[in-house]
Amino acid sequence: MDTHATHIQFERTDVWREGKWLDLWSIVHLFSGILVGLGFYFLGFGALSSSALALVSLIAYEMWEMLARIEETPTNRFMDVVVGMAGYLPAFFLAAPALSQMQLVFSFTTLLAVDVIMSIFGWHASQKAALLKERMHERYGEERRRFRQERTRVLERFRRARRRGADRKLLH
Repeated sequence: MDTHATHIQFERTDVWREGKWLDLWSIVHLFSGILVGLGFYFLGFGALSSSALALVSLIAYEMWEMLARIEETPTNRFMDVVVGMAGYLPAFFLAAPALSQMQLVFSFTTLLAVDVIMSIFGWHASQKAALLKERMHERYGEERRRFRQERTRVLERFRRARRRGADRKLLH
């Protein structure tokens, strides 16, 4: 593929596109933080160790996203951790202690299902956008090659016409 074809801009317009600070994925990160809070409380982790582990886990996930080449702005990555902790803190310190063990398990299971379903829809939208972007770049490259070929043909005809004109002047 023509290396210049990568210079075109592709901007996603679907609801799952990455935002500068927050986006629909922020809800997934919020739910994930709540799940971590409910889960750690259920497992009986202490407040300090649970909070530290939650923060490290959220940061590690953002690092994994970088390794997986998921494109996000640095501010969005930072906010994903903040939003995750914003879900974790009230879930661990306020919601979980107020719930019975049965309510805690039900809440965790229900929220996990919602989080997984949202993630699947988001991932599908991201894969679809990546395919569209690839097709657009290929099409742009093809159009660019055709344009260059046509330009070469036109320039060659122009050069030949100039040479014929110069030859005629020499003959007269």
